[in-house]
Amino acid sequence: MAGFATLDTIALAFFLASWFGYHFVVELGPHSGKSLNMLMNLRRARWVREAMERDNRIVDTQVMGGLQNGTAFFASTSLIAIGGSLTLLQSTDRVVAVFADLPFATTTSTAAWEIKVIGLAAIFGYAFFKFAWSYRLFNYCVILVGALPSPRQCTPEEAEQAVHETTQMNIAAGRHFNRGQRAFFFALAYLGWFLGPVAFIGFTAAVLTAMWRRQFASDATRVFERRS
Repeated sequence: MAGFATLDTIALAFFLASWFGYHFVVELGPHSGKSLNMLMNLRRARWVREAMERDNRIVDTQVMGGLQNGTAFFASTSLIAIGGSLTLLQSTDRVVAVFADLPFATTTSTAAWEIKVIGLAAIFGYAFFKFAWSYRLFNYCVILVGALPSPRQCTPEEAEQAVHETTQMNIAAGRHFNRGQRAFFFALAYLGWFLGPVAFIGFTAAVLTAMWRRQFASDATRVFERRS
């Protein structure tokens, strides 16, 4: 790549491998069932099943509205981040000169800087699409919660189908929201590349470690440990 050293390529490969590897471990791997996200999916299923038994589901729709508002906030933040990233392209020469004077940063060419900025904007763009789709799915969830039939007015098969549809829609919305947040976290790691490939690798390793601990070894995960 123009303006990039071999170590830059290695750092970028490590970043991408970390992102895809984390995705596999948390969502598809043999130990994914122990992750905080998957444990919460079980609670989503229980929530929908209990909502099925309630005649008044105002509280459930209010909770869903809160989830929607949080998702909308992150979607708006993603757009702001995209605009902020692209703004850096307007002052490329000045910013490159500033970074060149930093004792801990490596020198970079104008072309390399612009490629890095575009990459950062692409990450935030990916996050926006995830949050926007999650918002739409939570909107569908509100409709499905409102459409849950009373168990006394439907067959067991119809009740189970309604619970399944609502649960899976809720889980899908949460999954896309988690992927959007994951992009935000890895965007922080990506910022290390502006300081150089070594910092890029270090930032990526630090973010990956923090995210792994939150999913498998955090105080939030220990909440679901069974008491003897």
